[in-house]
Amino acid sequence: MVEPNINIIAIVVAALIPNILGALYYGPLFGKTWMKSMNKTSEEMKHKNEAVVYITALVMGFIVSFFMNFVMQFLHKDVNSAGELIIASHNTFGHGAFHGALLALAFVMPVIVSLGLFHKSSVKNILLNVAFWILSFAVMGGILDVWT
Repeated sequence: MVEPNINIIAIVVAALIPNILGALYYGPLFGKTWMKSMNKTSEEMKHKNEAVVYITALVMGFIVSFFMNFVMQFLHKDVNSAGELIIASHNTFGHGAFHGALLALAFVMPVIVSLGLFHKSSVKNILLNVAFWILSFAVMGGILDVWT
């Protein structure tokens, strides 16, 4: 049976990316634009228990990272000189980022767009969220490909 490599350090670092990138993206970079796209103020966006929000987001990032690791490795199937199927990786940030972005376009974008339409979100809000997750998945994929 072919088993993928599990590099827990790479998975944990990749899991941190949505939180770290989100702090920048939804903060100083696009925070005002994002809040305006939802007709919200910074006061309205504060949670009663910020720790629960960030810990939950981190756990979700870990789940994404863990399974993205498997998917990306199985995308890199190869056959060795003995004719056996092996799991290989190109081990470049760019290649992993490409796969991560494709995964986001294939799975995350349709969910965000559909959800945004049913929630009656603005087009700007939907685009900001889609762009964030494509960027997050790309960086996560790059990290996972380099370290796996």
